[in-house]
Amino acid sequence: MRLAILGLGRMGFNMLARLRRGGHALVAFNRSPGPLERAAAEGAEPAPTLREVAAKLSPPRICWTMLPAGDVTEQFITALTEFLEPGDIIIDGGNSYYKDTVRRGDRLVRQGFRFVDVGTSGGIWGLTEGYSLMIGGEAETVESLRPIFATLAPAPDRGWGHVGPHGAGHFTKMVHNGIEYGMMQAFAEGFALMGGKTEFHLDLRQIAEIWRHGSVVRSWLLDLTARALAENPSLEGIAPYVPDSGEGRWTVLESVEQGVPLPVIALALAMRFRSQEDSPFAEKLLAVMREQFGGHAVKREE
Repeated sequence: MRLAILGLGRMGFNMLARLRRGGHALVAFNRSPGPLERAAAEGAEPAPTLREVAAKLSPPRICWTMLPAGDVTEQFITALTEFLEPGDIIIDGGNSYYKDTVRRGDRLVRQGFRFVDVGTSGGIWGLTEGYSLMIGGEAETVESLRPIFATLAPAPDRGWGHVGPHGAGHFTKMVHNGIEYGMMQAFAEGFALMGGKTEFHLDLRQIAEIWRHGSVVRSWLLDLTARALAENPSLEGIAPYVPDSGEGRWTVLESVEQGVPLPVIALALAMRFRSQEDSPFAEKLLAVMREQFGGHAVKREE
């Protein structure tokens, strides 16, 4: 199939490359020229403006955006529609908030466009391993795009699926990322606990490798953990700072709205917030409270 990929960051570019290698014809758009040159080297046809993107595609045009969530995606899709025609298909493969996606999808459909939201997981490994694709939109439109999804997924018949109407793809990906927060936190805490048992002289690299085979907790995330420990067993030079992309926050907010308890995911999100603080105020206050009621010594910053 012929389509455009708009936004050639790490995932966008790798998706373009996987589609090209799967035999699809690609038009590439990016605001900065460097990624466009790399896309051309992959066999894609560069288009430096949105007008040229539309001109290089035949109706019904297929435009897949891979952009940051929020205003960037909102403004970009609005600008893109000025050069498209009714019946053209817009795919949002970024990590948009599902409520924005529902609103945006309704608006685009009223304007005569077709819209699909794709929760996309796979990170930097998607080029070789394939992407997990959670797809929202009208069934007929999704089915028309089957060759694209079958190429991007790990296999034509698995790793992707139509999960519901507009917004369902991004909602599912939001929950996926919330679960990811909890799993990552559990691994991090478990390995920290083992590392603290110094009298056993545990080799965390060895234990990660043991768990990778036959263990109940074996997973791709454990595979990556083992890889990281093999490369840097003491994690020397790594700052204890963990950003949050936003999807964990949205997952916890959804749990509040639904009244569904998510204690593991909520705590994992809180731990990320804690890691982002240079000098946590709460811990300082705890220290001075102990000093006030019990006369306990307070450790002073150097």
